[in-house]
Amino acid sequence: MITKSEMLNKLAAETGLKKKEVVSVLEAENNLLCKVLKKEKKYKLQGMGIFSVKKRSARMARNPQTGEMVKVKAKTVIKFRVSKDLKDKVL
Repeated sequence: MITKSEMLNKLAAETGLKKKEVVSVLEAENNLLCKVLKKEKKYKLQGMGIFSVKKRSARMARNPQTGEMVKVKAKTVIKFRVSKDLKDKVL
């Protein structure tokens, strides 16, 4: 696994930008991602995949330790679906 600092160093080396500039770009992209997901519920990152906001309905589930049925509340989650291009490059 790569650490955030290592990733920033590699991105700075690849782009020729200073590390502070890379941090600024990544923070701006992250802020944009949050704004778009809040407003439009979907964000496509070309070549990577699609982030989307989904609602999960309430359901019953089994506690694996006790076997007891418990109610799981409805909630909203962020999902990520990997693009075919990325799958093909990695797998």
